[in-house]
Amino acid sequence: MLKRPESPADIPASIPVFPLSGALLLPFARRPLNVFEPRYVEMVDHALKGDRLIGLIQPLDASEESPQGEAPLEKIGTIGRITHFEEVEEARYFIILEGLTRFELIKEVPTMTPFRRAMVSTEAFVSDFDREYGEEAVDRTRFLRMMKDYAEFGNFDLNWDEIEKTGTADLVNFCCMVSPYGAAEKQALLEAQSLEARAETLIAMAEFEMAKGGNRASPLN
Repeated sequence: MLKRPESPADIPASIPVFPLSGALLLPFARRPLNVFEPRYVEMVDHALKGDRLIGLIQPLDASEESPQGEAPLEKIGTIGRITHFEEVEEARYFIILEGLTRFELIKEVPTMTPFRRAMVSTEAFVSDFDREYGEEAVDRTRFLRMMKDYAEFGNFDLNWDEIEKTGTADLVNFCCMVSPYGAAEKQALLEAQSLEARAETLIAMAEFEMAKGGNRASPLN
């Protein structure tokens, strides 16, 4: 089994990139994906033969989930590592990506493959490799209060026993990933400079939604 990258030095200079609107992946969190488009099935095949790394990044135009061609991309994405895969039927995968680190897109590189590839840098995100980095700055009590209020607002149950056992960083990142917000909000959560900033951004989004009294949809995206 390939070793999980532990620092920017373990990340290759270029990786395949998967443009997907509204798809947020954060360090140490896991995101399931159904892969069925031929270009991305080939990308998964390619990754499984090598280091299992894929860069998940949003297109600038969120009107199309996964645009064709060379549609402009956001500057910041997340490198994920395939930790599980299933061939659910012919030419279709179910995979789980574990977030490793955010990356800055430097430039796309020419490729003969149907999927896109880019030069990336992870130097600005060294702290992403430390699972608990920044936890002490997060007001966990305030964050849990927001979760309770939002659960009541959305009329859904939370497993509080499991939540109490979950580390603060994992809790914040998981809540951000399953939050019901759009592509722009997800990008803002991704680009938050610290765990504390990410937690406060999510709290602000939830408080705004509750104050607005919008539709009470499920929090899972």
